Amino acid sequence: MPEDGEYFGKNGEPRKYDPTFKGPIQNRGCTDIVCCILFILAILGYIAVGILAWSQGDPRKVIYPTDSRGQFCGQAGTPLEKKPLLFYFNIMKCASPMVLLEFQCPTTQMCVEKCPEKFMTLVKAYSNKNDFDYYKQFCKEGVTNTMGIPQILKLGLCPAMLTPSRPFTRRCFPALGQEGGVITVGNNSKFDDGNGNIRDAKDLVDGVKNATLVIEARQVVMKIFEDYTQSWYWILIGLVIAMLTSLLFIVLLRFLAGIMVWVMIVMVILVIGYGIVHCYMEYAALKGEPGADVTLQQLGFQTDFTVYLQIRQTWLAFMIILAIVEVIIILLLIFLRKRICIAIALIKEASRAIGHVMSSLFYPLFTFLLLAMVIAYWAVTAVFLSTSNEPIYKVFNETECEHSRATCEPANYTSSLMRKQCPDSECLFAFYGGETVYHKYLIALQFYNVFLFFWCANFVTALGQMTLAGAFASYYWAFVKPDDMPAFPVFSSLGRSLRYHTGTLAFGSLILSIIQIIRVLLEYLDHKLQGAQNKCTKFLLCCLKCCFWCLEKFIKFINRNAYIMVAIYGKNFCTSARDAFFLLMRNMIRVAVLDKVTDFLLFLGKLLIVGLVGIFAFFFFSGRVKAFENTAPNLHYYWVPIITLVIGSYLIAHGFFSVYAMCVDTLFLCFCEDLERNDGSATRPYYMSSTLHEILWKNKAEEPSSSAARQQDDEDIRLKQQQAQEEDAA
Repeated sequence: MPEDGEYFGKNGEPRKYDPTFKGPIQNRGCTDIVCCILFILAILGYIAVGILAWSQGDPRKVIYPTDSRGQFCGQAGTPLEKKPLLFYFNIMKCASPMVLLEFQCPTTQMCVEKCPEKFMTLVKAYSNKNDFDYYKQFCKEGVTNTMGIPQILKLGLCPAMLTPSRPFTRRCFPALGQEGGVITVGNNSKFDDGNGNIRDAKDLVDGVKNATLVIEARQVVMKIFEDYTQSWYWILIGLVIAMLTSLLFIVLLRFLAGIMVWVMIVMVILVIGYGIVHCYMEYAALKGEPGADVTLQQLGFQTDFTVYLQIRQTWLAFMIILAIVEVIIILLLIFLRKRICIAIALIKEASRAIGHVMSSLFYPLFTFLLLAMVIAYWAVTAVFLSTSNEPIYKVFNETECEHSRATCEPANYTSSLMRKQCPDSECLFAFYGGETVYHKYLIALQFYNVFLFFWCANFVTALGQMTLAGAFASYYWAFVKPDDMPAFPVFSSLGRSLRYHTGTLAFGSLILSIIQIIRVLLEYLDHKLQGAQNKCTKFLLCCLKCCFWCLEKFIKFINRNAYIMVAIYGKNFCTSARDAFFLLMRNMIRVAVLDKVTDFLLFLGKLLIVGLVGIFAFFFFSGRVKAFENTAPNLHYYWVPIITLVIGSYLIAHGFFSVYAMCVDTLFLCFCEDLERNDGSATRPYYMSSTLHEILWKNKAEEPSSSAARQQDDEDIRLKQQQAQEEDAA
């Protein structure tokens, strides 16, 4: 018929009957060899970058505070081992805007054993031997009792004053307080600055504020790290619970697919409903509480995120978000109610396949292990690269000086020309940097590290998809199950994927990685231009980010189906992607109404596991349940383990449910090919089970007859069946 040529011309030629085809091709050749070689060279380069970073980097720069000479305070095995705290000679100089630009206070900093505990000026301490001996703890080396006060101050050996201080993130900050609305330091509202001036305690506030702003990010990171050290075993237990729960759901789906799907649907609705009720109770409980009516905009950014939970607007926002999610899920369930029963039947068929390939349930553990190695290598390399700079020293001065902020050498600065021209200047540690070739290309190495991280992570994910696709395809195309299946379908498929299709996996993951890295660059550009961009720039960046997000989703969809075709036929990436795309286009309605409904049901299963683990973690770590009050660890931020468990449990649930999703996608593509290859006659029987044939054929019959493509598909199948009957009669 003319329509046949027009229809199949647009969507490719259908598969022909092949009596020799018995499932995944065994005799195949290597594909995309050029990309395989490129991937191997990139990995070797990645290893070289890691070795270079580990030889140049120094993670101590992140952990320990640094004095004016670039030495680490409190580091074991050094002369400063017993001096873990950083002391500022004049904290008020930290109020300079240069602090925010150079991330270093323009005042002498030194490592001390403990912070000063009382008010004292150099003038008063000098007149008393005991006081001066105490004062010298906060002076540079070389100060003697015979030196005069002018000489000591001129050489910058001692601070002009000491104020009562407390250690905070390994630094000494003035012990500020408040009495009757007046800011105090050491219970005094005024102090002597050592230069004969009486200053208000509030003058210290700006200096402390800027100094703490510089280290605020490091302080939060250190607190989070301490929380992890206190709660890591509980997090591990929670992740094990999430893994066992996911495995239990998968096993129950194997035997009770219909019941478990409806249980998941009801449980998800109940869990989200409980979240809405809990948010409303918290919102109502904060009514009338002092400070609870402050808006999030007025509160601003706070490092202690528990502060946000004391605001009514926070719980109102949570309640609205959960209510919207609940309504969307209920509306989708109502809209898809007729398709859910068919999707459940498809999940049952996938359960039978998984029952014959039980080792596939444990394959996600192998994927997790590989991804953990990729993430660990990227994180360690990033830390060493970011800490592989050299200390840079600059000139800091109080009076006008032409060499201000110029680079200097602290070893010979006292006898240098810059010191002679600027007598009151000092050569102090400013930041970490470098002028060598290695330091100039450090940003490029960081970019290479991020790009290879995306490439390797996508490669591992692609390897898992192709391996599972090959295993489930061997199940589908086995005419007598499980006799015609390989003894170890997962290991056989993994071996084929690595031996023949490493280049194809690298090609598909490379395309996806390029798109992802472009998205990262767009986000970075948006962040950098946030203050300067106009509305047109905002709109353009927003459109670009939206387009690349859609493109990433499309490429993931194409890659996934291409890997299934590669696992079956062993062709290269482009050919397989084209064949998969045309096959899906010839069965577009089935893809929309069956495959995606199944994905939606599996997504609800992930939400249920994440919700259950998240609720349990919230009540455990927040101390809301008295039974766990003494068991839960004492943390700075109890949201740290909660968020970790929520993210970790989602990844675990996604790993286990991805087995089902990959099984459904593979069976669906194989089913579509089976319909084109065979007609159900004795000479050309279907490989699909009678149950699967009934499910999808019934779905086809229920589709509206107005679709020309579907009518043509029906006519084509009818003609093939009629032709087979005529051949049998002949």
